[in-house]
Amino acid sequence: MEAKRLEQVALFSTLSKKELEQVAQWTDELTVPEGDELATQGSFAHEFFLIEDGTAEVRKDGETLNVLGPGDFFGEIGLLETDRRTATVVATSPLTVIVMAQREFKSMEKDMPAVADRIRAAIRARLSD
Repeated sequence: MEAKRLEQVALFSTLSKKELEQVAQWTDELTVPEGDELATQGSFAHEFFLIEDGTAEVRKDGETLNVLGPGDFFGEIGLLETDRRTATVVATSPLTVIVMAQREFKSMEKDMPAVADRIRAAIRARLSD
């Protein structure tokens, strides 16, 4: 992943150039076809996803909870709060996602508190719904 491209991502917008370069080393970019399941409710969480392009649907117990698009992220609740996925996420169009594995995500949380605060705020909002 190129650090320059991460500058356009709202979640990382306050990071320094050095921090962006670190996040770039921690992440990969994936292309996901429409219909693929990126996270499955109840399964163990191993990665964090941030949508660059395309859309995905969040489903819990078969019911659609939300539609995600560019700039939205998911997977953080399983990594930080529950160990397991709280919902299923399915690509509803071809997707380009930024993916970060659990170990790197934990490093980002520790080393970049501004990003961690934004992610924790999102967790609080999602769990209160």
